[in-house]
Amino acid sequence: MSSCREDIEAAFADLDAAFEAVTELSFDVLTACERQRLLARLETHRRRLPAVEHPLINQLATEPAPEALGAASLAEALATGLRISKSMAKQRISEADELGRRTALSGDLLSPVLPTVATAQAAGLVGAEHIQVIRKFFSKLPDAIDYQTREEAEKDLGRLATEFGPAELGRAADRLAYVLDQDGPAPTDADRARRRSLTIGKQRADGMSPFHGLLDPEGRATMEAVLAKTAAPGMCNPDDIKPCVDEQPPDAASRTDLRTQPQRNHDALTAMGRAMLASGQLGQHNGLPATIIVSTTLKDLESVAGHGVTASGSLLPMADVIRMASHAYHYLVIFDEHKREPLYLGRSKRLASRGQRIVLHARDRGCTFPGCTVPGYGCQVHHAKQGWARGGLTNVDEEVLACPPHNRLVEKAGWVTRIRADGRVEWIPPPQLDSGQARVNDYHHPENYLLCDD
Repeated sequence: MSSCREDIEAAFADLDAAFEAVTELSFDVLTACERQRLLARLETHRRRLPAVEHPLINQLATEPAPEALGAASLAEALATGLRISKSMAKQRISEADELGRRTALSGDLLSPVLPTVATAQAAGLVGAEHIQVIRKFFSKLPDAIDYQTREEAEKDLGRLATEFGPAELGRAADRLAYVLDQDGPAPTDADRARRRSLTIGKQRADGMSPFHGLLDPEGRATMEAVLAKTAAPGMCNPDDIKPCVDEQPPDAASRTDLRTQPQRNHDALTAMGRAMLASGQLGQHNGLPATIIVSTTLKDLESVAGHGVTASGSLLPMADVIRMASHAYHYLVIFDEHKREPLYLGRSKRLASRGQRIVLHARDRGCTFPGCTVPGYGCQVHHAKQGWARGGLTNVDEEVLACPPHNRLVEKAGWVTRIRADGRVEWIPPPQLDSGQARVNDYHHPENYLLCDD
């Protein structure tokens, strides 16, 4: 049954008023048992809230283009509008797709993918932790499990979630997964393709970065063959004056190599990447040679102190910057403190030159749209002051970095960009999309978060 706008507004107004009244209560007169019962009632309401969110999110997902919401994607629109992380926004979209009613292409309403769990959530009987356990169970279930078995498993887990806590539900889910797949049939190609991954984690304070993943059979066989040569004792050793990277290492180099096998694997991967960059075979990416771009200040370079910042936003100790520049062809952009070197092309060229792109990578470090985390390597050059079609100039002090989806927002959704007097880039939304959101992106310049933004 469809609801009219007046009924929706009235119901949410009553909800706001009721919640406001509850927040103003004092609970001093209650006994411990009464307080516990109120907490249980609040938990029920907390669990039921997603059931209201799901249809709203699913209906937003049917919008023809995310630009109508002032964003490059639905996840970004939710992250901006609700002030949540993009990962949380993606999780809510995924949960809504599985637990909320959906609309078919014919316009018919479809039941939730997990109907038993969805019903229990709407009744406030299961919480976020229960749902996390169940969704994890199905994400790891092999594709070979038939549809009827999956339905029965969903009913069982949905029922158990209403009776037990997340820990007990997790044990039951693990047992059910074993029962359904106890013979361990060989995974299908689809299973392997779905699970393959390779991730470089967030850089730690000491400069190191975690590295983890899951190789498919072909990936493992390839890496084994490559590492058998490049990670052998004496190969690609950064401690050697002239590391051996091609020929068979001398016996002396092999005998004196004190690195562990994991350390040799690491050095081999670094050497392979360095050789690929130096070969030039990677060509160009977004108008720039595929290489390492590092920005720093002249003061730090001369004192061999501080860090350089790569176009992907990672930090390189200055000693590493200097050492890397001695054996590979990279681009090093040096600034005199906070001054910018302007490069001008006027109307002679629409596309930014290589030199301009290098300066922009070093200055902006990534997409300038508020909240966007895409590093410089994934960005295009955007005419910020005035679009090229409207007479804009291809000058570096009138250009900024923007990832492709946000670059298109200016043309499709009416955003306006400008470079402020302090050099920071502002993205001004059209009036209908202005919710007081941030207009400057300091994600790639975290030091700016401590500045006063006038």
